[in-house]
Amino acid sequence: MLILFILTLIVSFTVVRIGAIAFQLTGLEWSLAKFQALSCFSGTGFTTKEAELVTSNKQRRKIATILIILGNAGFIIMIATLAGSLMPTKETIVAKLSESFLPFSVPAFLVVWINLAIIVAVVYGIYRIFTYEKFVRKMTTFLRKKLIKKEIFQKVSFEELLLATGGYGISRITVSSGSPIINKTLAKSQLREYDIMVLATVRGGETIPNPQANMKILLSDELICFGKLESIRNRISMNA
Repeated sequence: MLILFILTLIVSFTVVRIGAIAFQLTGLEWSLAKFQALSCFSGTGFTTKEAELVTSNKQRRKIATILIILGNAGFIIMIATLAGSLMPTKETIVAKLSESFLPFSVPAFLVVWINLAIIVAVVYGIYRIFTYEKFVRKMTTFLRKKLIKKEIFQKVSFEELLLATGGYGISRITVSSGSPIINKTLAKSQLREYDIMVLATVRGGETIPNPQANMKILLSDELICFGKLESIRNRISMNA
């Protein structure tokens, strides 16, 4: 029972990390992606404004659905195995140790508390491992490469930084070869007609704040825009 509990806990941490990476690949900012993955898996902290970023996107709805289902299943398994691990049966670790190594048998009333102490120590150990920066960084890099290679989720070229009311927010989006506004000036791009305001342009590592209307939009430019997020995606992204 305890082994199953540990495996379920490890899988849960891994699933949340995979969910965060998947959300990021769809364009969510990393800290928001991690929060949303944990929110979906645990069923807590899912605020209305941030939920709009997930529910308005097909890929993110799919990711959220998977996380919610796995989260519910994981919690049921952990509760069941936790309860089983605390029972003073012959299959517990304490009972096995007392039979094999200890010169005395552990009283039944102490077994529950010792089992609980072992579980707390195991949970703390797993938590420290999954919050250790170097391990998490390597794990995240490995999982991201696998997800991209398998093409499980389509990677997008924009990052939503802020959500405001009514679906409006700020997006940082890369101009790709398939963008309909490439090699056009801001004036001729007609972005203002779609209620999109370009706040700044990042080109070659240099940020150009409040770009002029005659500035030409080039391949690989990063536009920081304010407007309706759906309009920004449809008008600027390579999928437009």
